[in-house]
Amino acid sequence: MSASRKKDPCKANACRIQACLNENNYQEDKCDDVLEAMRQCCLKWHKVSLCCSGIDLEKPYLTEASKGAGKSEK
Repeated sequence: MSASRKKDPCKANACRIQACLNENNYQEDKCDDVLEAMRQCCLKWHKVSLCCSGIDLEKPYLTEASKGAGKSEK
């Protein structure tokens, strides 16, 4: 009951994902850093965040190779 009244700790990350996908014509690879931030949030808050229901906690979105690749284009 009180959990539904509390602010979802990962909601801001979910909004960032939607904005990033919209700005990048829904190309997920352009939003890996935002997706990884959401995954990190969900690793901590998955038990209380409704926004984490579709996030694969086992799949890192950023790899060592992708961390520096293509991020300077913005």
